[in-house]
Amino acid sequence: MELSIDTSSSIASLALSLDEKLLAEITWRCGQNHSVELVPSIDALMVKSAVDRSVLTGIIVARGPGSFNGLRVGIATAKGLAYALKIPVVGISTLQVEAFPHLTSGLPVCPIHNAGRGEIAVALFQRQGQQSFRLWEEHITTLSEVVSKVTRETIFCGEITIEQTQILRDKLGTKALFVSKASSLRRAGFLAELGWDRLQKGDSDDPVTLQPLYLRLPPITTPKSKSGVTG
Repeated sequence: MELSIDTSSSIASLALSLDEKLLAEITWRCGQNHSVELVPSIDALMVKSAVDRSVLTGIIVARGPGSFNGLRVGIATAKGLAYALKIPVVGISTLQVEAFPHLTSGLPVCPIHNAGRGEIAVALFQRQGQQSFRLWEEHITTLSEVVSKVTRETIFCGEITIEQTQILRDKLGTKALFVSKASSLRRAGFLAELGWDRLQKGDSDDPVTLQPLYLRLPPITTPKSKSGVTG
Protein backbone atom coordinates (compact mmCIF):
# COMPACT_ATOMS: atom_id res chain seq x y z
CA MET A 1 0.00 0.00 0.00
CA GLU A 2 1.26 3.46 -0.94
CA LEU A 3 0.81 6.84 0.74
CA SER A 4 0.98 9.88 -1.56
CA ILE A 5 1.67 13.36 -0.17
CA ASP A 6 1.29 16.68 -2.01
CA THR A 7 1.98 19.89 -0.09
CA SER A 8 3.23 21.94 -3.03
CA SER A 9 0.88 24.86 -2.50
CA SER A 10 -1.96 26.15 -0.33
CA ILE A 11 -3.98 23.18 -1.61
CA ALA A 12 -2.78 19.96 0.03
CA SER A 13 -3.74 16.42 -0.91
CA LEU A 14 -3.19 12.89 0.42
CA ALA A 15 -4.03 9.49 -1.07
CA LEU A 16 -3.86 5.85 -0.09
CA SER A 17 -3.53 3.39 -2.94
CA LEU A 18 -2.88 -0.30 -3.43
CA ASP A 19 -0.82 -1.14 -6.51
CA GLU A 20 -2.06 2.03 -8.23
CA LYS A 21 -5.74 1.44 -7.27
CA LEU A 22 -6.97 4.47 -5.34
CA LEU A 23 -8.49 3.54 -1.97
CA ALA A 24 -8.94 6.90 -0.26
CA GLU A 25 -8.11 10.54 -0.91
CA ILE A 26 -8.48 13.92 0.77
CA THR A 27 -7.78 17.34 -0.69
CA TRP A 28 -8.13 20.55 1.29
CA ARG A 29 -7.02 24.17 1.51
CA CYS A 30 -4.39 24.32 4.22
CA GLY A 31 -2.98 27.77 3.45
CA GLN A 32 0.46 27.99 5.04
CA ASN A 33 -0.41 25.52 7.81
CA HIS A 34 1.37 22.50 6.32
CA SER A 35 3.52 21.91 9.41
CA VAL A 36 0.44 21.91 11.66
CA GLU A 37 -2.06 20.04 9.49
CA LEU A 38 -0.10 17.44 7.49
CA VAL A 39 0.67 14.72 10.03
CA PRO A 40 -2.77 14.89 11.74
CA SER A 41 -4.37 14.67 8.28
CA ILE A 42 -2.28 11.58 7.45
CA ASP A 43 -3.32 9.97 10.74
CA ALA A 44 -6.99 10.84 10.13
CA LEU A 45 -6.91 9.39 6.60
CA MET A 46 -5.39 6.15 7.84
CA VAL A 47 -7.82 5.83 10.75
CA LYS A 48 -10.77 6.45 8.45
CA SER A 49 -9.41 3.84 6.05
CA ALA A 50 -8.73 1.37 8.90
CA VAL A 51 -5.08 1.17 7.81
CA ASP A 52 -1.99 1.08 10.01
CA ARG A 53 1.27 2.71 8.94
CA SER A 54 3.02 -0.64 9.22
CA VAL A 55 1.27 -1.92 6.05
CA LEU A 56 2.66 0.88 3.88
CA THR A 57 5.08 -0.32 1.21
CA GLY A 58 5.97 2.97 -0.47
CA ILE A 59 5.79 6.74 -0.04
CA ILE A 60 5.17 9.04 -3.00
CA VAL A 61 5.68 12.79 -2.62
CA ALA A 62 5.30 15.85 -4.85
CA ARG A 63 8.71 17.52 -4.88
CA GLY A 64 7.88 20.87 -6.45
CA PRO A 65 8.18 23.45 -7.71
CA GLY A 66 5.92 25.17 -5.21
CA SER A 67 5.77 26.69 -1.75
CA PHE A 68 9.13 26.64 0.07
CA ASN A 69 7.52 25.80 3.40
CA GLY A 70 4.99 23.35 1.97
CA LEU A 71 7.60 21.37 0.04
CA ARG A 72 9.97 21.31 3.00
CA VAL A 73 7.28 19.90 5.30
CA GLY A 74 5.96 17.37 2.77
CA ILE A 75 9.34 15.97 1.78
CA ALA A 76 10.63 15.86 5.35
CA THR A 77 7.53 13.91 6.38
CA ALA A 78 7.85 11.53 3.42
CA LYS A 79 11.52 10.88 4.15
CA GLY A 80 10.81 10.38 7.84
CA LEU A 81 8.15 7.77 7.11
CA ALA A 82 10.37 6.02 4.58
CA TYR A 83 13.24 5.86 7.09
CA ALA A 84 11.05 4.68 9.96
CA LEU A 85 9.23 2.01 7.95
CA LYS A 86 12.26 1.06 5.79
CA ILE A 87 10.26 1.47 2.59
CA PRO A 88 11.08 3.25 -0.71
CA VAL A 89 10.23 6.87 -1.40
CA VAL A 90 9.58 8.42 -4.82
CA GLY A 91 9.60 12.14 -5.62
CA ILE A 92 7.47 13.36 -8.54
CA SER A 93 7.44 16.80 -10.18
CA THR A 94 4.41 18.83 -9.09
CA LEU A 95 4.03 20.18 -12.63
CA GLN A 96 3.97 16.60 -13.94
CA VAL A 97 1.12 15.84 -11.54
CA GLU A 98 -0.75 18.91 -12.84
CA ALA A 99 -0.36 17.79 -16.46
CA PHE A 100 -1.02 14.08 -15.96
CA PRO A 101 -4.86 13.93 -16.18
CA HIS A 102 -4.88 15.98 -19.40
CA LEU A 103 -2.28 14.05 -21.37
CA THR A 104 -4.83 11.64 -22.87
CA SER A 105 -5.78 14.43 -25.30
CA GLY A 106 -2.48 13.89 -27.13
CA LEU A 107 -1.91 17.66 -27.14
CA PRO A 108 0.97 19.42 -25.38
CA VAL A 109 0.04 20.27 -21.79
CA CYS A 110 1.61 23.27 -20.05
CA PRO A 111 1.08 23.44 -16.27
CA ILE A 112 1.65 26.87 -14.74
CA HIS A 113 2.48 27.90 -11.17
CA ASN A 114 3.05 31.44 -9.99
CA ALA A 115 6.63 31.96 -8.85
CA GLY A 116 6.39 35.57 -7.65
CA ARG A 117 8.17 38.64 -9.01
CA GLY A 118 5.95 38.51 -12.09
CA GLU A 119 7.35 35.12 -13.08
CA ILE A 120 5.90 31.63 -13.42
CA ALA A 121 7.13 28.06 -13.12
CA VAL A 122 6.27 25.95 -16.17
CA ALA A 123 7.03 22.72 -17.99
CA LEU A 124 5.58 21.10 -21.11
CA PHE A 125 4.45 17.49 -21.41
CA GLN A 126 2.91 15.42 -24.19
CA ARG A 127 1.82 11.82 -24.56
CA GLN A 128 2.71 9.91 -27.70
CA GLY A 129 1.27 6.42 -27.77
CA GLN A 130 1.71 4.89 -24.33
CA GLN A 131 4.62 7.13 -23.35
CA SER A 132 4.67 10.64 -21.92
CA PHE A 133 7.49 13.02 -22.72
CA ARG A 134 8.77 16.16 -21.02
CA LEU A 135 9.23 18.66 -23.85
CA TRP A 136 10.28 21.54 -21.57
CA GLU A 137 12.08 20.94 -18.32
CA GLU A 138 10.69 22.68 -15.25
CA HIS A 139 11.93 26.27 -15.25
CA ILE A 140 11.17 29.84 -14.22
CA THR A 141 10.04 32.16 -16.99
CA THR A 142 7.45 34.81 -17.88
CA LEU A 143 4.05 34.47 -19.49
CA SER A 144 5.28 36.52 -22.45
CA GLU A 145 8.12 34.05 -23.02
CA VAL A 146 5.69 31.12 -22.90
CA VAL A 147 3.44 32.83 -25.45
CA SER A 148 6.41 33.31 -27.80
CA LYS A 149 7.17 29.57 -27.74
CA VAL A 150 3.67 28.20 -28.34
CA THR A 151 3.14 27.31 -31.98
CA ARG A 152 0.17 24.92 -31.82
CA GLU A 153 -2.89 24.08 -29.75
CA THR A 154 -1.75 23.67 -26.15
CA ILE A 155 -3.65 22.85 -22.98
CA PHE A 156 -2.91 25.16 -20.05
CA CYS A 157 -3.58 23.98 -16.52
CA GLY A 158 -2.38 24.46 -12.96
CA GLU A 159 -2.93 27.40 -10.65
CA ILE A 160 -3.56 29.99 -13.37
CA THR A 161 -5.05 33.35 -12.45
CA ILE A 162 -7.95 34.96 -14.30
CA GLU A 163 -5.58 37.63 -15.60
CA GLN A 164 -3.13 35.04 -16.94
CA THR A 165 -5.95 33.13 -18.63
CA GLN A 166 -7.11 36.30 -20.38
CA ILE A 167 -3.60 37.15 -21.56
CA LEU A 168 -3.13 33.67 -23.01
CA ARG A 169 -6.50 33.90 -24.79
CA ASP A 170 -5.74 37.36 -26.17
CA LYS A 171 -2.23 36.45 -27.38
CA LEU A 172 -2.76 32.87 -28.56
CA GLY A 173 -6.41 32.80 -29.60
CA THR A 174 -7.63 29.30 -30.42
CA LYS A 175 -4.20 27.82 -29.72
CA ALA A 176 -4.78 28.29 -25.97
CA LEU A 177 -7.04 25.61 -24.47
CA PHE A 178 -8.05 25.48 -20.81
CA VAL A 179 -9.35 22.75 -18.52
CA SER A 180 -12.40 23.22 -16.32
CA LYS A 181 -11.95 24.53 -12.79
CA ALA A 182 -12.97 21.19 -11.30
CA SER A 183 -10.51 19.18 -13.40
CA SER A 184 -7.72 21.65 -12.70
CA LEU A 185 -7.61 20.61 -9.03
CA ARG A 186 -4.31 18.89 -8.30
CA ARG A 187 -5.07 15.58 -6.57
CA ALA A 188 -2.87 13.07 -4.79
CA GLY A 189 -4.64 10.29 -6.70
CA PHE A 190 -2.81 11.38 -9.85
CA LEU A 191 0.43 11.55 -7.88
CA ALA A 192 -0.21 7.96 -6.75
CA GLU A 193 -0.48 6.73 -10.34
CA LEU A 194 2.74 8.43 -11.40
CA GLY A 195 4.58 7.16 -8.34
CA TRP A 196 3.37 3.61 -8.74
CA ASP A 197 4.70 3.55 -12.29
CA ARG A 198 8.17 4.08 -10.85
CA LEU A 199 7.78 1.88 -7.79
CA GLN A 200 6.74 -1.18 -9.78
CA LYS A 201 9.92 -0.81 -11.82
CA GLY A 202 12.04 -0.70 -8.67
CA ASP A 203 12.86 2.94 -9.40
CA SER A 204 12.94 4.94 -6.15
CA ASP A 205 14.85 7.92 -4.79
CA ASP A 206 17.56 7.94 -2.17
CA PRO A 207 15.90 9.40 0.96
CA VAL A 208 19.25 10.94 1.89
CA THR A 209 19.57 12.98 -1.30
CA LEU A 210 15.89 13.57 -2.18
CA GLN A 211 15.29 17.32 -2.04
CA PRO A 212 12.51 19.72 -3.02
CA LEU A 213 12.66 21.02 -6.59
CA TYR A 214 13.30 24.68 -5.86
CA LEU A 215 13.62 26.54 -9.15
CA ARG A 216 14.54 29.66 -7.23
CA LEU A 217 16.55 29.61 -4.02
CA PRO A 218 14.77 31.04 -0.96
CA PRO A 219 15.88 34.56 0.00
CA ILE A 220 18.73 34.73 2.51
CA THR A 221 18.49 37.42 5.13
CA THR A 222 21.72 38.74 6.60
CA PRO A 223 21.42 38.60 10.40
CA LYS A 224 21.55 41.91 12.17
CA SER A 225 24.27 42.65 14.72
CA LYS A 226 23.30 43.52 18.23
CA SER A 227 23.79 47.18 17.41
CA GLY A 228 21.29 46.89 14.57
CA VAL A 229 23.98 47.50 11.95
CA THR A 230 24.51 44.84 9.28
CA GLY A 231 27.98 43.93 8.13
